[in-house]
Amino acid sequence: MFRLKLPTDPRWANIAEGNLEEILTDHAWCELKAASNAIMLINMLPEFTEITTELTKIAKEELDHFEQVHEIIKARGWVLGRERKDSYVNDLFKFMKPGNRKHLIVERMLFAAMIEARSCERFKVLSDNIQDEALAKFYRELMISEANHYTSFLQFAHELAEEGYDVKKRWEEWLEFEAKVIASYGKSETIHG
Repeated sequence: MFRLKLPTDPRWANIAEGNLEEILTDHAWCELKAASNAIMLINMLPEFTEITTELTKIAKEELDHFEQVHEIIKARGWVLGRERKDSYVNDLFKFMKPGNRKHLIVERMLFAAMIEARSCERFKVLSDNIQDEALAKFYRELMISEANHYTSFLQFAHELAEEGYDVKKRWEEWLEFEAKVIASYGKSETIHG
């Protein structure tokens, strides 16, 4: 679906469904962090008007997703827990290569695309495998929106890359690295865990 090298084992959905309060809390924080990431990217490239406009839309959508998840948490009588550490994202962050400003922005776009791709794939696994019909429907709908974010970040990387920077090749490197990282996850009730 996203050319991920290592798909999520569907049994992860059983782990997630075993503690919906935890998965929803983790998911809410993931959405808030995604909104913050889009805002941070706007700070990095305000002179790119069209990209800034699209990033603004993404930030609003991510914040809307946070609100939707928070509403589900409240409707079930739960309270949004404290922010969770996302070791998967921290592991991916280390893969970004240093370089000039434009290079760093392209790396941040690929980093964001990678996270969105895996998140979307996890939403699909949840929607296909959990017994909670309302949440399955929610995750199916959310998957579509997140897929658009993934493709947008990849497109931005292509648009911003300087001559000689092979975005396609670098994306393949990201995919290979991510497969190694995700191999050690999938055992906890977190979106990337």
